[in-house]
Amino acid sequence: MLDDKRRILVIGPSGAGKSALAQRLGEATRLPVIHLDREYWQAGWKPTPDVEWNEKLDTLLERPEWVMDGSYHASLPRRIVRSDAVIFLDFPRSLCRYRVVKRILRSFGRTRPDLAPGCPEQLDWEFLRWVWRWHDDIRPGVLQELSGAGPKLLTLTTPAEAARLVDAVAVAGEP
Repeated sequence: MLDDKRRILVIGPSGAGKSALAQRLGEATRLPVIHLDREYWQAGWKPTPDVEWNEKLDTLLERPEWVMDGSYHASLPRRIVRSDAVIFLDFPRSLCRYRVVKRILRSFGRTRPDLAPGCPEQLDWEFLRWVWRWHDDIRPGVLQELSGAGPKLLTLTTPAEAARLVDAVAVAGEP
């Protein structure tokens, strides 16, 4: 499914494992990885202003090859159009919430590699609420956007499916 794809988009709720899957796919395909959280956030968890963000995103999307992860619903149509494959991690909310809490506990006070410098992991109750509500508030719009993605869409519903995909891509890429 991904053997001839040069622009792979990985989307889904926080805690689904988008960044980890993108990193593993980047290694398996030898494509550069773009973590949108790293590109969007500035030190101190300050968002990039909209005009600057849109220009930056357009520049990233114009690159000939990438594995890009991040939700950013407002820009999803632009990213779908520019991608060769879209991987939607449609995991249960309880799993995503569990993974976010686990990530916070494991990385608290440190900046993860998929985030911008100066954005340490923190406990944010509003964010945890957003993670829980994502399936009700954001997912319907994502599904609507994905309805036009056609054959480039691959929906994964379990971490085991994601692991099998990476294994298949890695095997296909071996000499």
